[in-house]
Amino acid sequence: MTATNRRRVLLAKPRGYCAGVDRAVVTVEKALEQYGAPIYVRKQIVHNTHVVRTLEERGAIFVEETDEVPEGAIVVFSAHGVSPMVHEEAAQRRLKTIDATCPLVTKVHKEAKRFAAEDRDIILIGHAGHEEVEGTSGEAPEHIQVVDGPDEVDKVRVRNPDNVSWLSQTTLSVDETNATVDALRRRFPNLLDPPSDDICYATSNRQAAVKEMAAECDLVIVVGSDNSSNSVRLVEVALEAGAGAAHLIDNASLMQESWLEGVGTVGVTSGASVPDILVQDLLRRLAEYGFDSVDEVETAQESLTFSLPKELRRDLRAEAVGS
Repeated sequence: MTATNRRRVLLAKPRGYCAGVDRAVVTVEKALEQYGAPIYVRKQIVHNTHVVRTLEERGAIFVEETDEVPEGAIVVFSAHGVSPMVHEEAAQRRLKTIDATCPLVTKVHKEAKRFAAEDRDIILIGHAGHEEVEGTSGEAPEHIQVVDGPDEVDKVRVRNPDNVSWLSQTTLSVDETNATVDALRRRFPNLLDPPSDDICYATSNRQAAVKEMAAECDLVIVVGSDNSSNSVRLVEVALEAGAGAAHLIDNASLMQESWLEGVGTVGVTSGASVPDILVQDLLRRLAEYGFDSVDEVETAQESLTFSLPKELRRDLRAEAVGS
């Protein structure tokens, strides 16, 4: 326990849903309302167990690949994006597609295509096997190689060291990505940057909020699923910024009482795919153990919103006109 014996919670702001996640979840909800169940979704629409389970209860069916979707049915592509090959597979099966790819991920896809058109070697900083990385790599597979952190930079092989560019997965640690870029630039001094920062504004903002409060926290609890890259990064950022301990939990029921032994200040935040109801559940659970004083730590304000996918907007407009 801290010297003051005061039990308190520092609540990070911003936290939770980003604009891309909100758009993707609402896309599936509106598609269910517009077309009726079932609506098929390739991969998890966002990486959150609660969100996926809630949408399944409403009639969404999640599949791994397009060949699991009945011919002619409706399929939504997740917020993480897909490669051109997936679009082709869907067309071959005559699927009606709704592309819920986050516009910030789409931006990275366009950068990959532009760099490839310039015949550049492209270093994609990200986690091999992550859906977003697979989608971006699929835009220019003959030009892109994936690097997962600064330790892998020495493995990079390029045709012309003066004609190399880099891109990144949108949900990475800002600090580790910068370290990877620095290592790449030492090898390739003429390394070309993307036109604008690839790491999502929400990822950066949530990491900044955690950094602001971590040193005051004996414990930081991040609400998020373990397959959520940005949620996992928040745990790492908390520890690096001075938190005494940090844990990732899917929901409040997974918090362990033993974590609170000797703890005076608990930091709470959530990943960009987490609905705030799960954070409120955790705050109520912490209050049961005496952590009922909550102070918000705000480091940025967010107002960005994205319109729904054009395919869905078109049908919603047509229904409104006809009604």
